[in-house]
Formats: sequence, structure tokens, C-alpha cells
Amino acid sequence: MTLEDLRVFVAVCRAGSLSAVARDLSCTQSAVSQRVRRLEREAGVSLLERQPRGVVPTAAGRILCDAAAEGIAGLELALRRIRDLASGDSGAVRVTTGGTTVRHFMAEAIVVFRRRHPRVSLEFRTETSSRGCFDALLSSDLDLAWVTIGGPERGIEQRPVVDLPWVLAVRAGDPLADRTRIDVADLTGMPLVRLPPNSTSGGRLDAAFAELGVRAGSNTSVADWDTALLLAELGLGHAVVPAVPGLPAPGTAGALRTVPIPALPPLSVGWAVRRWDALPPLARAFADTVATSCARAAAAAGR
Repeated sequence: MTLEDLRVFVAVCRAGSLSAVARDLSCTQSAVSQRVRRLEREAGVSLLERQPRGVVPTAAGRILCDAAAEGIAGLELALRRIRDLASGDSGAVRVTTGGTTVRHFMAEAIVVFRRRHPRVSLEFRTETSSRGCFDALLSSDLDLAWVTIGGPERGIEQRPVVDLPWVLAVRAGDPLADRTRIDVADLTGMPLVRLPPNSTSGGRLDAAFAELGVRAGSNTSVADWDTALLLAELGLGHAVVPAVPGLPAPGTAGALRTVPIPALPPLSVGWAVRRWDALPPLARAFADTVATSCARAAAAAGR
């Protein structure tokens, strides 16, 4: 059993496919199978169950996959910390997040961090959902993931940074644009630009609607908050979105207006890591810089 055997096995369990892992590693499917069979011989049990559309880990396979993934992650973090110690104030901080997150939550922090650490490289990897960010964090050498905070995730520690109230985004001139607040009853039957239900924020909003008895309509669905805001600004629909930094404050003049919806529970966003106590110092410094920037923005917005 080798470390590479375990790496390949974890990749197969997560991909659910021997051939997909072989493509990623630029090797043959037979080579991947040989590594799995070697682990099975040493374990003395089957680790994968072959199915018509791929493979899934057996009960024993899940135990080995979880332990191997945690051990590999710990080794990678240790090696990163050793390299940071050897190189001084240089190296890289690797972050995964959604496509529009950097602009909304990290722009100011990036400038501040680069001034403090000019020799450090910031590397960003885009995922389409918090679920994708969690998976990427567990399966690679990423340091941090910016996510919508949710329930417990195995092998992941989450730390809230800021709570975002929900607002209704409308075009200036809309009958609702000058309201000081929106009651949930006002949303019933209203055609909304909807966030995708498979996203964490979209699912959280749908759950809040269901709990409050809101039956809103829908005239289109979009992949992210910025697209919803753009459609609202163009007068192509109303959008219920989190009040991300940079949005016009309620009552502010402009082409896009936002109206608070106090009854909806805020959306919590923040950092996810594998282990905070093993986070490299530079990654921790970047996480703290972003948190400070977000706290400043929230205070300026009166939240």
C-alpha cells in the first residue's frame, strides 16, 4: 500500500468512476484498477462495488476513504506549512469560491493583503455551489473555501463571517421601489427572478418561503446573485437576493433599488477549511483580512 494508491482510491470514491480518474491522471483504467486491487488484497475485503454506471465504495471502502482523505489532507497541510517556514513571507494562498464572490466580499481585502504580503500569490478556483467548494476543499491542496454556511460537513470546519439580510431588488420607478420594507405577504404571487434551488442560498430561500407560507411566482431562474440583480435593474423582474456588499442601500437613488424584507432570516456566509488549527499562517492571515473587511462593510451599511 502506497500513498499514491490511497490518493487514487479516494479520487475513485469521489468520482464514482475508474475511467474518469484514469483520464484525470493520464493513465489507463487498468492502472487505476491495479491500485484499487492492491488495497483490497491488503485490506482483505472488497472496497468498491461495481455498478452499471460506475463504482461506489462498500462499507469498508467508505471507512478507508474517509481515513485516507483526512490523512492525505493533513500531510499536504503539513508540507505547505514546512514550505512556508522555509520560504519566509512568500508562497501561495489557494481559495475556492463562487464566481461573483471575490468582487463582493474580497476586493478590498485582496488589496490590503497584497500590500502586507507582496511576495504571496493568491490563487482562486471557481465553483458553482457551496457543495462544489466543499468537495474541492477535501480533494485538493486548497486552503480556504468561501461558502454559504450550512449544516455540519464531514471533514470540514465552518466559520461564519457575516450575516446578509434579504432584500427585494427592483428597478427605479417600480411601484415597490420607494417602499421602506416588504412584508412576506407582499411576495405571494409576485413573479420573481429565482435563484437555482440546487444552490445553498436558493434552497435556503425556498425553505424560508415554505415556512412562512409564501407562494411566489417565477418568471425566470438564474445561476447567481449578480445575474438576478442585473435582470431586476433592467426591469425584467423582481429579485429576492442577499444584501451583498456594494449593493445600493435601501432608500438610495439609482437605477437599482433595494427594499428590506425583515421577516426572512439572514443568510450566513463565511469560511470553510479542513482544520483551522492546521491552516497555514498566510492562509489564516488572508481569512482574517477578509473577515475584517466584511465587518467594516457591514458596519458601514448599518447591519
